[in-house]
Formats: sequence, C-alpha cells, structure tokens
Amino acid sequence: MRLAVIIGSTRHGRFGPTVAHWLAEQAAKQFTVDLIDLAVADLPATLLDTDDPTPAEVAVLAPRLATADAFAVVTPELNSGYPAPLKTALDWYYEEWHAKPVAIVSYGRESGGLLATAQLRQVFTELQAVTIRNTVTLPCYWEQFTADGDWPRPSAGYEAQAKLMLDQLVWWAQALRDARIKRPYQP
Repeated sequence: MRLAVIIGSTRHGRFGPTVAHWLAEQAAKQFTVDLIDLAVADLPATLLDTDDPTPAEVAVLAPRLATADAFAVVTPELNSGYPAPLKTALDWYYEEWHAKPVAIVSYGRESGGLLATAQLRQVFTELQAVTIRNTVTLPCYWEQFTADGDWPRPSAGYEAQAKLMLDQLVWWAQALRDARIKRPYQP
C-alpha cells in the first residue's frame, strides 16, 4: 500500500521535514512511502476557475496523490490553525482525496497542534476523506531533542503513538481500497 506523507509547512526554518522523515521511517514498515514537501511542490497560491488550464505544478502532484492509498499530513499549529499553503494544496485537488484515510501528525506549543487537527478533520470530511481517530501530537517538540541533536528522545513516547496511528491507518487504507475496487466511489 502507498502512503503519501505531506509536509504542510513551507516556512523557512520549519520543523516539518524533521517530523515527516521520522514518520516516513516509522511508516516504511507497513507502507511504500511517498514524501511530498509542499515547499518543493510549489503549488500556485491562487486557485483558478474550473475552465482555466491546470498549472504544471498542480498536474505534476496530482498522480502522486491519486495513487496513494492513504495520507499522513504533518502540520504545525500556527495561530490556532494550520498553514495556508496546506489549505491551498487541499483545495487544488478533489477526487484524489475521495474515500481514502488520513492520519494527522501535528506539532506546536502546549496543545501539540490539536486545534489544527480539529480544523483539518472538518476539511477532509468535506473532501470525502476519512480521518482516523488516533493522531500523533507533539507538544513543545523542541524539548525532545537529545544532547547530540537527534530527535526525538527515545523517552518521548512518540514511537508508540505513531505505531497505533499507523496500525489504524493500514486497516482503513486496506478496507477503503478494497471498497473502491469492489464498487468505485461515487460522491
């Protein structure tokens, strides 16, 4: 099964790639992982009318999303929400998200990104995707570096959270893929 891990932040000095690479390493035990960095994808910030030609950057990313059996979104919480480039990426696509499970990994201050996660659940419901219950939340993530600069500290317990989330994601990915094969999804 294919998992697209999406780095939702495009800021300079962002922590998202660190989390996404860590998550991809955890997920590689159960999935073929496609790491999608929105900073590299460089999607246009302005959405077009439906009759306008699809921008090249949007067309390049579409098949990577379409072939994914599941998604894991890595997002910071900024001002009690998730970043604008992530919302833009969600809005550029529609059918690519349908009837597929989404796991959310969030990071931030004390809440660990729970407000961003709640907002993403609403948006993915509208996109006809299924967000799984368990998440990985990383409150005050900067406190979990080891003395030599590695992240996370083994005592942080993030591996157990990730395993539970990924086990659920595998179940949903298999169930929804089987369902889409048996009966194509009709919105």
